[in-house]
Amino acid sequence: MSTDREASSRARDRTTIFGAREGHEGIVRCDACPVLCRIRPGRAGACSRYANRDGELVRTDPLVLMTRTVEAGGETVPFLEKAEDWDGGIAPPPQTFVTAIGAGTTYPDYKPAPFIVASRHEGVDTVTVVTEGIFSYCGLKVKIDTDRHLGPETAAVRVDGEQIGHVTTAEYGSQMLSLGGVRHLTGGSKKEGNVTCAAMLALCEKQPVEVAIDGGARLVLQAGRAPIVNGVPEQRMRVGCGSAAIGIFAQQWHGHVDEVIVVDDHITGVLSEHQAGKCLDVPPTGIRVRGRRSTPGRYFQVAHPGTGWGGTDITDPLCVIESIDPKLAWPGLRLLLTSTTGEDFLYAELDETLRPVPAKAPEAVIRTVERIGENCEPALTSILFMAGAGGSLRAGVTENPVLLTREVQRSLVRVTIGGAPCFLWPGGGITIMADVLRVPEGAFGHVPTPALVAPIEFTLRADLYARLGGHVDHAVPLERVLATYGDSARQAPWCLQNPWPTPT
Repeated sequence: MSTDREASSRARDRTTIFGAREGHEGIVRCDACPVLCRIRPGRAGACSRYANRDGELVRTDPLVLMTRTVEAGGETVPFLEKAEDWDGGIAPPPQTFVTAIGAGTTYPDYKPAPFIVASRHEGVDTVTVVTEGIFSYCGLKVKIDTDRHLGPETAAVRVDGEQIGHVTTAEYGSQMLSLGGVRHLTGGSKKEGNVTCAAMLALCEKQPVEVAIDGGARLVLQAGRAPIVNGVPEQRMRVGCGSAAIGIFAQQWHGHVDEVIVVDDHITGVLSEHQAGKCLDVPPTGIRVRGRRSTPGRYFQVAHPGTGWGGTDITDPLCVIESIDPKLAWPGLRLLLTSTTGEDFLYAELDETLRPVPAKAPEAVIRTVERIGENCEPALTSILFMAGAGGSLRAGVTENPVLLTREVQRSLVRVTIGGAPCFLWPGGGITIMADVLRVPEGAFGHVPTPALVAPIEFTLRADLYARLGGHVDHAVPLERVLATYGDSARQAPWCLQNPWPTPT
């Protein structure tokens, strides 16, 4: 590897090596992305990420260094504590992680990453390669905790009238959206690309964004916050489908009611028919609900999807009852109808004509409904950033990118987004996904191609880095990075949810 002096010199010069002077008047051409802005002195480029300072191209945002907290007491480790007394003979403990936030890019691909940091962790020599990736191939997966019908599957999701994604397959207790992607960023009109990029950037930065779904709802989405559906904030995520709710609470209902119907758009449950009711010797009640009977006590398609009870269009729960068999039912039969969250419920008793009449719910019944709510988690919006690591990212790590891909797939290289762990999708390439709530503030940016800019770090053993043909001559010791950038860097505490990126 290079000498400390050479490495330190390269580190200091990293903000000026990307640009090239053009003509007179101190204009600098920025080649940090394909836009190639010509920037006058004192001005910034179109992305606001690079500027011309006295004829030199500089990164406008500071490098972000993350410091782990002390496990005992939860206090942060002071950054470069007693640095004035450090004689350079002992490397600082491996408590500081150099993120790619503010590091700069490697466009047009062949350049080594802005920072290749050499350090020692638990006795192992490691290398962390950091760069800000320009992602045209990126998108967001949005998980919305609600039973409410937001729109038909595959329906367009729009911002300012432009499609930025679509409704995708619903999951257990949540509606799902797929936003962004290269086709919306580059395959439509210029306005569609710009609106998509702006909406994705705002969501990645944990800001609220209002979207409209064709044939469905208007939503306000914000990572870590309750979704707002048609102006109403969601409160709860359902405890389970109607059948699951029957199974969970059957014992608690037993003896307090004779029949329970849990209304659900997907699987409505009926206690007396359900196996849970059979095991508790709940007698048949003769109450038959609408829809298609799947298995005993489990009904599909009891109503249309909607924003009413259990994600259906039902506002009057008694309309779910198709018939009542007089041979099995009896006057005074106690009936509870509830949604999957317990937010909606109705207690009724059958009169002499076997007609269900709403009545005041006994305290014991109310407690069971409250128990449903107690078991519902708070409704949240989750935003997952998904991207594929392409040319500039991999070439900035090694001259033979396929070697990096193979080691990432073998889990010998830890990939992080601003220190946040990434889920690696199986199959070819480096396709990753990360929770934006675990990424530091200000981590994401954009370029007007349009594309998002996101930090990405590759951490691996130093010997493996050398074997895969990494840019070892550009490695900079961690202590030199701290000494050079300690005063100008932005210091952030390590997110306690995130595991330290220790190489395998």
